[in-house]
Amino acid sequence: MIIGGFEPLSLLDYPDKIAAIVFTQGCNFRCRYCYNPSLINLRGGGGYDLSKFWSFLAERQGLVEAIVITGGEPTLQKDLLKFIQKIKEQGFLVKLDTNGTNPQIVKDLIAQGLLDYLAVDVKAPWSKYSQIMAMPEAVLTVLVAKVKELVTWLIDKTPISYEFRTTLVPGLLGLQDIAELAEELKGAQRWYLQRGRLDGNLLDSTLAGQSPFTEVEMNNFLAVAQTKVAGVAVR
Repeated sequence: MIIGGFEPLSLLDYPDKIAAIVFTQGCNFRCRYCYNPSLINLRGGGGYDLSKFWSFLAERQGLVEAIVITGGEPTLQKDLLKFIQKIKEQGFLVKLDTNGTNPQIVKDLIAQGLLDYLAVDVKAPWSKYSQIMAMPEAVLTVLVAKVKELVTWLIDKTPISYEFRTTLVPGLLGLQDIAELAEELKGAQRWYLQRGRLDGNLLDSTLAGQSPFTEVEMNNFLAVAQTKVAGVAVR
């Protein structure tokens, strides 16, 4: 496992649980609004000593309830399965955050009972991922097909508690995009609309410093999304 960072306490990232967060290094997407660009390259930054993580788990049993594995994109890690197995053996719940581009890995983890909760980032309607990504269209088309495969499978099979998440940034997605995406996510368990963070070191620096969507605007998105998806909320 190549770990880019670690957060020892979170009350927000796992529903109703006290969690710690592992940030894996490396991502195969290039979201323009990404606020952790240092995690994109598979090897980069100072990294995090994995032995410290295992010591943390040993010390926090009974205090921390869950481990959230996020990124970057965790499914790029070759030893992800063994890593999760070891966490589960110590009695912790596991939530995986993924961009959905490796559906078979996610399905295998679920089949082996290694995930308790799953969050999948759905960036845009399938035909409009290029509005979000700074990457070649040919590569993006292949990856989006993989995301669609996982999302469709989750909606149809509901094998685990899951949520979809869409980040909203002015100029990238509008009301019509959310209406289109709502149709594509119809039947989802949970779908969260997230206000984009534009105050940091973003991958696309032209987005930095913009005013995010207002509460009124986010509620307008919510109203559109609720016409197709019952379990949608603004986060």
